[in-house]
Amino acid sequence: MAGAIIENMSTKKLVIVGVILLLFQAFAFMVGGLIAPSPTTAVHYLATKCVDKPNKPQQTKWFMPWGRKECDKIRSFDEAMAKRIEANNIVFAVHIPLPNKEMSPWFQFMLVILQFDIAFKMYNQIEDGSLVYIDVGLAYRDDMDSEWTEMAHSFEQRKLSCNFTATKTHENEGRYYECDLLPFMELGSVAHKYYLLNIRLPVNERKKINVGIGEIRDIRLVGIHQNGGFTKVWFAMKTFLTPSILIIMIWYWRRITLMSRPPVLLEKVILALGISMTFINIPVEWFSVGFNWTWMLLFGDIRQGIFYSMLLSFWIIFCGEHLMDQTERNRFSIYWKQVGPVVFGSFCLFIFDMCERGVQLKNPFYSIWASDIGTELAMAFIIVAGICACLYFLFLCFMVFQVFRNISGKRMSLPAMSKARQLHYEGLIFRFKFLMLVTLACAALTVIFFIISQVNEGHWHWGEHTVQVNSAFFTGIYGMWNLYVFAIMFLYAPSHKHYGDEQSSGQCITGDGGANSGEDLHLTTTITHLDGPTVVYKMTGKEAQE
Repeated sequence: MAGAIIENMSTKKLVIVGVILLLFQAFAFMVGGLIAPSPTTAVHYLATKCVDKPNKPQQTKWFMPWGRKECDKIRSFDEAMAKRIEANNIVFAVHIPLPNKEMSPWFQFMLVILQFDIAFKMYNQIEDGSLVYIDVGLAYRDDMDSEWTEMAHSFEQRKLSCNFTATKTHENEGRYYECDLLPFMELGSVAHKYYLLNIRLPVNERKKINVGIGEIRDIRLVGIHQNGGFTKVWFAMKTFLTPSILIIMIWYWRRITLMSRPPVLLEKVILALGISMTFINIPVEWFSVGFNWTWMLLFGDIRQGIFYSMLLSFWIIFCGEHLMDQTERNRFSIYWKQVGPVVFGSFCLFIFDMCERGVQLKNPFYSIWASDIGTELAMAFIIVAGICACLYFLFLCFMVFQVFRNISGKRMSLPAMSKARQLHYEGLIFRFKFLMLVTLACAALTVIFFIISQVNEGHWHWGEHTVQVNSAFFTGIYGMWNLYVFAIMFLYAPSHKHYGDEQSSGQCITGDGGANSGEDLHLTTTITHLDGPTVVYKMTGKEAQE
C-alpha cells in the first residue's frame, strides 16, 4: 500500500514544500500591503440646492449642480424664504463624481451614505421617531454632452436619529444636531462615467409628511467605491490562482481513481473543498468591466458563502474521521448534527443577503436598515453570526484536542515495535499533528476575517467607527485559503513510493538485521487491512478489540 504523500515524502522535501508555501503566504500579504492600494475610497459630496420654478420649466427634468446646463441655485433656505420659494420646489442635486473626474467599471460597486445638517430651532424641533420622506431619482450618462438617462426612481423613508448636545434654549438656536449616518443607495456595478442624484423633500402638513424633522440646512453624501488599483490586483490574484488549484485538483483526483480501492469519505470531501475553492477563484469579475452586471455583488456573496460552508464542513469531517472507529467512519450521515448547523447558517446568510442585495437589483435605494425592525434584525443577525463563528472555533479546538488524545491512546495500545519502526510512526504522527495545528491557525484567521467583514459591512449603517481592513488582510487571507487547499490536496494524494513490498503485503521490516517480530506483524496487519489515505487515519480507526 502506497499511502499518502504526507507520510512518504522525506522530511527534507516536506520542509522545502512548507517553506515554499510559507513564502507564497508572505508574498500574498506583501501584494496587498505594498502593491495594492486601500480596498475602498470614500468621497464626500455637498448637495447643491436647485430651484424648480413652476412658471419656468426646464428643458430637462434633471437638475445639474454645475456645468453648462447648471440649475438655478440658492445658497440657503433663508434666501429661499426671501424669494418666496417653497420647500417643494427645492431640489438637492449631487453629481458623482466631483468635477473633472470620471467613474470607472473598475470601481465594482458604489455605496452612498446620507447625512442631514439640521439646525436647532425652538419652534421647529425634531420630534421623537420622526421620518424623512425622500423623493429621489438617479440618472447616468457617459459623456458631458449627452442627455441624462433615468436609472432609478423611488420614494423612500429614513428614520432620523439625532442628538442635540447643548441646552435647548433660544441662545443655542442655529447650532446643529448630531445625526447618525443613514444608508441611502448601493449599486452593484459602476458601468457609467457620470451619475446624477436629484433629491426632493416634499412637505405636506395635512398628511404629516416631512413635518417635525427640524430645519434641514444641507444634505451631505458619502460615496464609497472599490479602488480601481485594488480591483486589478484582486483580479490578477484570481487569474493566477484559478489554474493552480484546478491543476492540483485534477492531479489529486486522478491519483485517487488509480487506486485499487474506492475513495473514502475524507478523500471525497477534499475534492469537494477543491471544487468550492475553484468556484470562488474563477475570475468572472473580468466580465463586469465590460458588462453592466449589477448582480455581481450578490453572486460574489453566494460564492463566498458556498466556500465558507464547504470549508467549515471539511474541518469537522477531517477531525471526525480521525475520531471514529472503522465501523462508524466513511458515512456522511454521521455528521448531520455537526454539518447541519453549518449548512443552516449558510442558508440564513443567503436569505439575509437576498433580503437586501436581491431587492437592490430592482431598487438601489432599498435598505433593510431603513426600518426599526430591519435594523434590529440585521444587527441581531450580525451579532449572532459572530457568536456562532466563535463557538464553531471553540468546538473545532475541542475536536482537535480529542483527535490528539485519540491518537495518543491508540498509539499507547499498539504492540511494542523496534526502535527504528517506532521512530517512523512517531514521525508520521508528528506530521499529522503539525497539520492539525496549521488547520487551527487557518480556522482562527478565517473566523476573524468573517467577523471583521460582517462588522465592517454594517459600520456605515450603525454610524460608528469600526476596524479598518487594509488590502494586505484581504489578499493574505485569500492567499491562505488557496495555499491551505493546495497543501491538503497535495499532501493527501496517494504517493508513488512504497516502503518495501513486504510492508504492503502485511509484513514489517525491522531494524534488527531483518528479523520479523510478532509485534510488528500484528501492528501492520491491524492497520493495513483498513482503507484510508494515511497510517494515522487507519490507526485512529482501529477497533478497540484489535
